[in-house]
Amino acid sequence: MRAGHHVVPHLAGSGGLTLDEEEMKSWGRQLGAASTAPLVIALTGELGAGKTTLAQAIFSGYGVTEPVTSPTYTIVQQYHSPRSIAYHIDLYRLNDVAELTNIGWNDIVAERALVIVEWPERAGDRLPDAPLHIELAYVAGDPVRRLLLAG
Repeated sequence: MRAGHHVVPHLAGSGGLTLDEEEMKSWGRQLGAASTAPLVIALTGELGAGKTTLAQAIFSGYGVTEPVTSPTYTIVQQYHSPRSIAYHIDLYRLNDVAELTNIGWNDIVAERALVIVEWPERAGDRLPDAPLHIELAYVAGDPVRRLLLAG
């Protein structure tokens, strides 16, 4: 299956998957391995749904070997992969779309890079066209598994 011009693993159809944490990490590593820059991944979900865990797995599959940490307070983290630069952006603390300019948003999304954006809805109309959207949601009555929607 293709998302825009990027190959997405077969498990990432337009439907949803119910996954535990290890399955989600495996899926993320497959996605990272199959990803080609430039690619923006818009990662949504409630607090604690597993967005950072999934981002870490995607970066791992993409070839990032350094520890990937949550950019909640720094907003932007840059990593190196043999394939390209990789950015992890967390817009949770963004108060206004105009603040994107201060973090170098335009340069980052224009770069030939893998860019994972948590809380992408806070970017408003400045989110690039055709990102790969992934949503994580809690499964009612199951504290261990998450519903992953991609496509």
